[in-house]
Amino acid sequence: MYYFIYAIFYTLSFLPRRVIYGISDFFYCIAYYIIGYRKKVVFSNLAIAFPEKTEKERIRIAKDFYHHFIDSLVEMIKLISISKEEVRKRFSVNIEVLNNLYDTTDKVQIIAGHFFSWEYANLGVSLESRFPFVAVYMPLANRIFEKMIYQLRSKFGTILIPAPEFKNNFQQYIKNKYSLVLVADQNPGDPVNAFWLPFFGKMTAFVKGPENGARANNTTILYANFYSVKRGYYKADIELITKEPNKFSEGELTKLLVKKVEDSVKKNPSNYLWSHRRWKIDFDEEKYRKLVV
Repeated sequence: MYYFIYAIFYTLSFLPRRVIYGISDFFYCIAYYIIGYRKKVVFSNLAIAFPEKTEKERIRIAKDFYHHFIDSLVEMIKLISISKEEVRKRFSVNIEVLNNLYDTTDKVQIIAGHFFSWEYANLGVSLESRFPFVAVYMPLANRIFEKMIYQLRSKFGTILIPAPEFKNNFQQYIKNKYSLVLVADQNPGDPVNAFWLPFFGKMTAFVKGPENGARANNTTILYANFYSVKRGYYKADIELITKEPNKFSEGELTKLLVKKVEDSVKKNPSNYLWSHRRWKIDFDEEKYRKLVV
């Protein structure tokens, strides 16, 4: 069954892009106007993040977000058969910021937010990185699509580690050079084991993992902001944050990185995954005040 389904999608991947984006526009209308996929979450998030904007402005951001979101899903069809040359044509990155560290640094952590298109960013950075490129992902319940997406994301060398297995599986890479990509805007499973700090003016819980891992392994930290230049073309801007994470007091590195994410979102509001419930955990001052950064 897997090979049959894969053959169908592989054949579809050769459709002209105008057809692919026509399909995307169709599903955009379904998602936004008919189904209303997570619209309450999207507009609730936008109201919190941009209270100064008018309703009309927030609707425009929401519509642009849905276009980016559906594009990112439908583009995955093209990525099944995409060549290295095509990736380089459609995704640009100042990879020298990462590669210049290779001769002096063993461990690198690349921090980003839930920006579009993370699929292009994964392929583009793994293609050009001198470091082995390690990414954490959440496995799908459907075995067929899980295998397809795994093959797609690892096609240019990305080492994929399932999130539930990260703690045990990552140990084998610590002794060698690596660059590990993580997102800075993840909700923690346990709000008591979290850093609490303002995100768009609202107290928000953030996972401690990226900072704790960087401290434990003395990992160089980079920040990556990636975004759409025009439809079907993407760019990533990488910047060095620190080579000495332990010089930061506890929580301050997370605070800095979250501010980077917030600034990136403010510059390009529709480029963020607004369907994700960012503020689903309410801040209880009595419970969490000691965890505030």
